[in-house]
Amino acid sequence: MRKLIFFFVTALLALPALAVAGSPPSPADKAAAVKQCSTERTQMLVPAFKALYGTNANKSNAFGKCVSKLAQQNEQNRTNAAAKCRSERSADATAFAANYGKGPNHANAFGNCVSGKAKAAAAARVEATVDAAKACWTERKADPAAFKEHYGTNANKSNAFGKCVSGKVKHSSS
Repeated sequence: MRKLIFFFVTALLALPALAVAGSPPSPADKAAAVKQCSTERTQMLVPAFKALYGTNANKSNAFGKCVSKLAQQNEQNRTNAAAKCRSERSADATAFAANYGKGPNHANAFGNCVSGKAKAAAAARVEATVDAAKACWTERKADPAAFKEHYGTNANKSNAFGKCVSGKVKHSSS
């Protein structure tokens, strides 16, 4: 009986955490992430891509980890774009409809706005990531030991490449 009560209380406490975490990415977010990861892998080359996203011993899970991460980011881009579009629409609804709407009645202006802003944010993120990965790969090749020491934060400094890319991407978007 105590185990049942414990399970029930634990389940109730977990519900708010699930609500905060948000819903899983939509199929459209996942499909876009597959394309983005393919682009990144092609542009930064497979070894750098695996070093950035791979988490197992041989880094063979890199593509799946990339898709998972970027699908979440795509969902966040869409949420941010919707907020920006709402704000823009409230400032001047007529201009908003004329700018984003299609056809004589300016159909789907809001959807076009959100889609455009979200795609632009994703493209900028992919470009920044590829540029950062190329820079980090070059830096790593020059002096691998110094690179690991400078960027690595875990016990064996194996996360150095990801930390380098992450830091350069954050710096470029600031």
